[in-house]
Amino acid sequence: MHWPKLSTTTIRQKVFDALHKNLNYTTESILGLPGTYLDQEQFYDSPFLKEAPFLSVLMNNPNHIGCHTYSQGEMYFSGTQQLEIDLLRICAEEIFGAEESGYDGYVAPGGTEANIQAQWMYRNYFMQEKNAGTSEIGVVFSEDAHYSVYKGANLLGIHPIAVKVNHNDRKVLLEDLHKQLKESYDKGIRYLIIHLSMGTTIFGSIDEPQSFLEVVKQYFEHYFVHVDAAFGGFIYPFSAQKTDLTFRNPEISSITIDGHKMLQSPYGTGIFLCRKGLIEKVQTPEAAYVYGSDFTLCGSRSGANAISIWMILMTHGSEGWTEIIQKLTGLTDYLCNALDEMGVKYYRNPYMNIVAIDSNDVSEELAKQYYLVADNYKNPQWWKVVVMAHVKQPMIDDFLQDLKKERKQPELTS
Repeated sequence: MHWPKLSTTTIRQKVFDALHKNLNYTTESILGLPGTYLDQEQFYDSPFLKEAPFLSVLMNNPNHIGCHTYSQGEMYFSGTQQLEIDLLRICAEEIFGAEESGYDGYVAPGGTEANIQAQWMYRNYFMQEKNAGTSEIGVVFSEDAHYSVYKGANLLGIHPIAVKVNHNDRKVLLEDLHKQLKESYDKGIRYLIIHLSMGTTIFGSIDEPQSFLEVVKQYFEHYFVHVDAAFGGFIYPFSAQKTDLTFRNPEISSITIDGHKMLQSPYGTGIFLCRKGLIEKVQTPEAAYVYGSDFTLCGSRSGANAISIWMILMTHGSEGWTEIIQKLTGLTDYLCNALDEMGVKYYRNPYMNIVAIDSNDVSEELAKQYYLVADNYKNPQWWKVVVMAHVKQPMIDDFLQDLKKERKQPELTS
């Protein structure tokens, strides 16, 4: 894994060079496009924009509709599209081990769409290639998986199959996986989408594909594996450096990543990646007026969002980003060591920056004081801490001090 760190000057120049290759609404006679620059009453041109590449792209408002790893796409914005293609190369090849040009993808409005995009693509594959009906297609996932998997199943008319996990270590219960798959097969499910998580939302837990697939293969011949790395995709490969949930594993066919979490990019910066030969299953031939056609749920999308992720990755380079993740996981180690000394029960994957504290060991009042998030606000069993860029040791020390005071309070007697 290695991509270079670029200077601020170089990044600025590359972005402006790309922007100059785009169509310009201000200087060219553009009569046919249903788009324009941002409203100039609100977003007016200012001298400082000459030093602000992202804001300049945002002002120029390029539309990155389509999938530019598959086809050329709209010719009007080819400059910034090339930076999106380079971003996808870094994510697919450098971080997730895909073969050179052996993938397709795009910058999506978020991880939720990217997860649904995967289900849509596999559902259509089964329908087009296997003549499957939607009632024969299921999606299986752990009960800790992101709720977008339910959204996708509901939208696409396929069968959701939630598998229980062990309360303490958040591992999928293989006995329940057997039970759920057998029941699904008996109900007529013949084609399976497997949704594995690289960092679940509440726990940061990592699904283990080998044991999961060993069970799946006892019931199903036809399946695809999607990895939801919306949270963990910019953490786990840099801290654990394992390969079983990346494209180096031939079982993995698609991956979701999300830039707006760890990368500190704007909302609207999800990333969808899949192996070659799959994205065309969701091509929309009716989009005949779109040069290169469309393959995405969202259609039109902001080119500026893709540029923002590219700029962040190039600002740090692979070595710099690895150092950032090491610092965050090190600070998470510090928190966990202190919790261990207090005898507080918690769950944490050692390579992640999420710590889920048992609700019996922290009061709801203290959890809310520090804006911890519950697994279920109707009946919280866990409260999670996420060590993000704004979280510093003094903030953690304050929380630990308050937790110590709370735990030393004697219980009230009637």
